[in-house]
Amino acid sequence: MSKRIRIFTEEDVSKHASSSSCWVTRNGKVYDVTQFLPDHPGGEDYILNYGGKDIGAIMKDASEHDHSDSAYDMLEEFVIGRLGQGETLVSDDWEATDDFEPEETDTSADYEKNNFLDLRRPLFMQMWEANFSKSYYLQQVHQPRHLVESPRLFGPWYLEIFTRTAWFVVPTIWLPIAGYLFVRSLVQFSIGSYALSLFTTDPAAPLRAALAGRIVPMAFAKAVPCFLFGNFVWTILEYIFHRFLFHIDGLLPDHPVALTLHFLMHGIHHYLPMDRLRLVMPPLMFSFLSFPMTKLAHLLFPPAMANSIISGAFVFYVLYDCMHYALHHTRLPAYVREMKKYHLAHHYKNFDLGFGVTSKIWDYVFNTVLVV
Repeated sequence: MSKRIRIFTEEDVSKHASSSSCWVTRNGKVYDVTQFLPDHPGGEDYILNYGGKDIGAIMKDASEHDHSDSAYDMLEEFVIGRLGQGETLVSDDWEATDDFEPEETDTSADYEKNNFLDLRRPLFMQMWEANFSKSYYLQQVHQPRHLVESPRLFGPWYLEIFTRTAWFVVPTIWLPIAGYLFVRSLVQFSIGSYALSLFTTDPAAPLRAALAGRIVPMAFAKAVPCFLFGNFVWTILEYIFHRFLFHIDGLLPDHPVALTLHFLMHGIHHYLPMDRLRLVMPPLMFSFLSFPMTKLAHLLFPPAMANSIISGAFVFYVLYDCMHYALHHTRLPAYVREMKKYHLAHHYKNFDLGFGVTSKIWDYVFNTVLVV
């Protein structure tokens, strides 16, 4: 079997410029000449001077070092991949406009030019079997593509259905949950947390207590501040998740499994930023992300306080996801229009800045404000 050819970037090659790992390029191909260093007739230092660089011109320069046809044939024995020649669409010169409407991507031409992902075929297995380096993946996944219809992530419909979420699914599922938790908190503040049955034992208990008039006015005085604190907590969680989890680019291992997980979590959104069915979090994904946060809330606070805080965080999560959808697709009031320009600049201008979606407050705090 022939060895698999990978796609690298010039950045990948530049990191291999020592006697322990020496790569060079020529005519778009990448060569690992480490084992050849001791056998080079001109000495290994001559090759190391060009380690991590292109050697096409120097090999043709007879005044420097003449090479025979057999030398070129021998070089082919060390090929390990090729340089990706993908186009760059994100630019610091990009300007946000109120009527921004991106052109539809020509899927055939895009794949032929970039050799990244074929948008005509399910994307998951292409990522899982990827032959490109982490550097090339990050370069390409941050270059937005646009299609009228959502491309398939999986082939089977019973998997694909879990990857597509209409915006209204988020409030439909999570607002009733947030409301239930707030009512549960009010009841717990009124009659005591341990006087109320566990959710797993009797989930309807707080609703019956509320309907029976067992919520006292003082419970609101205690629950509302906790709810507002939950709103505040979500704003910092929004920033932390976006910057340190979804944009974990620098710490990402150079392995198809890690790249696939990154793509599923957030990479696909940067790759297809206008995909209407992949702009809000699928319920399963938010359940997974919120589970440790809710556990932490119950570890740090009494049950009544924890439920109010979680309720407030969930309500602001719904606001965040609905606003995120609106930033990509809706005509908006002045403040939200400004945030739309700000968020689109995160996609089309500089994806290393501008992590706030509902506000810029934490970008100011952490010095990641994106000037639009």
